[in-house]
Amino acid sequence: MNKVLFLVFCFVCAFSAYAQDDSKQIATDTTLSKQIRVVYGANFTKDETKFPGAFIFSKDTKQVQFEHQGADLWCDIAIHYQKENRLRALGNVRLQQGDSILLTGGKVDYDGETKLAKIYENVLLKNETEETSMTLQTDTLYFDREKQESYYNTSGTVIDSANTLTSEIGRYFMELKKYQFLDSVHIKNPEYILDSEQLDYYTTSKNAYMYGPSTITGETYKIYCERGFYDTKIESGYFIKNTRIDYNNRIIEGDSLYFDQATEFASGTNNVVVTDTVNQGIIRAHYAEVHKAVDSVFATKRAVSISVVEQDSVYIHGDTLMATGKPANRIVRAFRNAKIYKTDLSGKCDSIHSNQRTGLTQMIKNPILWNVDNQMTGDSIHILSNVKTEKLDSLKVLNNAFIISQDTIGKVGFNQAKGIDMFGKFIENELRILDLVKNTEVIYYMYDEDDELMGIDKTKCSRIHITMANNDIDELTFITDPEGDIFPESDFSENDRKLKGFIWRGDERILTKDDIFDEDDNNIELVVIKGISNPIDIDAEEDKRALNPADPVNNLPLPEEEEKEKTKSDKNKKVNKK
Repeated sequence: MNKVLFLVFCFVCAFSAYAQDDSKQIATDTTLSKQIRVVYGANFTKDETKFPGAFIFSKDTKQVQFEHQGADLWCDIAIHYQKENRLRALGNVRLQQGDSILLTGGKVDYDGETKLAKIYENVLLKNETEETSMTLQTDTLYFDREKQESYYNTSGTVIDSANTLTSEIGRYFMELKKYQFLDSVHIKNPEYILDSEQLDYYTTSKNAYMYGPSTITGETYKIYCERGFYDTKIESGYFIKNTRIDYNNRIIEGDSLYFDQATEFASGTNNVVVTDTVNQGIIRAHYAEVHKAVDSVFATKRAVSISVVEQDSVYIHGDTLMATGKPANRIVRAFRNAKIYKTDLSGKCDSIHSNQRTGLTQMIKNPILWNVDNQMTGDSIHILSNVKTEKLDSLKVLNNAFIISQDTIGKVGFNQAKGIDMFGKFIENELRILDLVKNTEVIYYMYDEDDELMGIDKTKCSRIHITMANNDIDELTFITDPEGDIFPESDFSENDRKLKGFIWRGDERILTKDDIFDEDDNNIELVVIKGISNPIDIDAEEDKRALNPADPVNNLPLPEEEEKEKTKSDKNKKVNKK
């Protein structure tokens, strides 16, 4: 009996000492106490061997409860170090802060001086507000109540109304409702999957900001970037730094890319490359748009379409380029200042229309075409390729057809032929045969085997058949009532040596693929792409603008406001007249 009384006496003394220390602290602090306060202690004891200096509380019918500066904590067992102002809570731990933050776990270490909590074992953080609902699951969580931040480095899962997010490392900024994820970040959405090495995520706006190698994979698209922004609710985003979008049989690359799944739209700015994975065609420009619904590409600012014909690329340029239609029936159009270049074929006109299904390329309005040294003009020019072999097949020059080439031996005059229409035939991609029809005329410089000028042939007839060799005239055949003669050079005046309508435009000839671009194309001022080196956090920028609207720095445009640009001679030339 005396032993029982002694134990009761010890308990009363210990609790009295705890209460006295607590009352002294309250007396010396007239403001909100920094001390962890016992709300409900239930069973009380001490164990100086295991927990020297600690007061131990355990639940009875209710859990033990503590309060500290606006936060309440419940647990089954609490080990309270009053002097150090710290607490260890064990068993079914709950930490409630305000109406929105609830933390649960197996145990908690809490420091009342620093307001730092470490929560272990099946940790669950819930943040419930009118705007959003979010839960975080992890094994160990660090919670800084002073900074209102929580942190984990043992892998965590965040679930909100739109997405499930996992990462190895994460930090949650509670006031901003922002997560900062590191290492193996993964977002699972019913419509897509996002993987990144580093990503910031706002639980209210559902906006994600990627700061490392990142991939977004949807049902009809795949996006890669190393810095970018993505609205996870509507599948829309802005991407910079090593960007690429695989979309609708096309690959889009550029300094910055924009994508919107709802409108089935993508665009690129600066050094844009759009690759047609079916037809192996490429469009380059400094601004381009891809419209999935109508299967089209719009490009401008140094725009060029590149396709391969028998291992020799064909370049088509215009102030504006459009590629439309399904892969099997794709059409490329170049508008205003249109130009075309291939190793032995080049030209320019007002616009170009190229049908990849039929292999027909039409040069429309004021066209001029050079086949090596041969200059051809007419009201319109059609070039036909064999769609199976991808080789040039035939040529049509319609209305006012005119072909001119400089005399390759004497270098003093020009061989010329004209008619209403002209039809040509390519063999192994080389122009071999020409037929001029209706009201045809020819002026041709004739040489003997010693390259001595024999005379100048000037003939009119209904049709002329020309055989070419090494891209030069090899043989002329005049068909149906030829009328003309061969004149000595001395008897042939300068005026007579040019057919009506003769205009030599050799200085305009396109000699290289770079010649398709004029001065304006080469001096385009590129848009400044923001966010490559600095963060592109639109949510943070908008918050900053709202807080400091008068600050001129805060009136700079956000990223999405940026603009979403051989000459050979053949000596034995023959002329046959029928």
